[in-house]
Amino acid sequence: MLVATGVLLGLWISVRNSEKQGINGDDAWNLGIFMVLAGILGAKVLYIINDWSSYVHHWGEIFSLNTLQAGGVFSGGLIGALVVGAWYMRKRHMPPLRTTDAFAPGLAFGHVLGRFGCFSAGCCYGKPTDHFWGVTFTNPLANLVSQTPLGVRLEPTQLIEAAAEFFNFVFLMWLLKRKKFDGQVFAAFIMLYGVERFFIEFLRGDEGRGVVFGGLMSGTQLISICLVIGGGLIWWLKSGSSLSLPAPGGGQPSLASPKTRR
Repeated sequence: MLVATGVLLGLWISVRNSEKQGINGDDAWNLGIFMVLAGILGAKVLYIINDWSSYVHHWGEIFSLNTLQAGGVFSGGLIGALVVGAWYMRKRHMPPLRTTDAFAPGLAFGHVLGRFGCFSAGCCYGKPTDHFWGVTFTNPLANLVSQTPLGVRLEPTQLIEAAAEFFNFVFLMWLLKRKKFDGQVFAAFIMLYGVERFFIEFLRGDEGRGVVFGGLMSGTQLISICLVIGGGLIWWLKSGSSLSLPAPGGGQPSLASPKTRR
């Protein structure tokens, strides 16, 4: 319920932002729906890939109820949504960077409610901790579905990430009204998310995100590094370009004065 609510509210925010950026609202709604479906599929695919050692000997588990109930890996959902989103924007001749700027705050907000859903279900749990902020799960269903340790104080990684994403949402909404170039908001989002997720991974205690470089880091941490690099490249390459501004009434965008690269 929380994930679905997050998707709907995040999409509503994205469409409103898109219209303010001079983007057709119907195209924004359709883009959002396609990206949601691709995100769900991408999250599941990366979840299965990261836990492939378990699935390779039990192919039927891929289509089992437990796998369907699992939320998946957010990084996989983000990649899937971006790929399908790029295809649809090209098909509908939507300005890609201006559109992703409009969608970035909504994606962050939707993720906040999604992480509250993770906390409610007991999945994506943290490592055991003696800190006073640790949380203890007791419901056997959480252990059955997500192998959540019961009766053990754990790092509240779901709430930590929800708080970080809410900060991202507030900051991105502020930045959207003050951006200097198309792509700035989206670049800021993937850099912020990449940094926060990289460090939160050190607190995660659940399995299913894979390891790379001989166990040096998780697969999600590698994706996080790529997101930071990608966001940095967008920022660097586009910071000297002109800003496309929506014309009054949602018409064709005009060009602001070019900004000098610094």
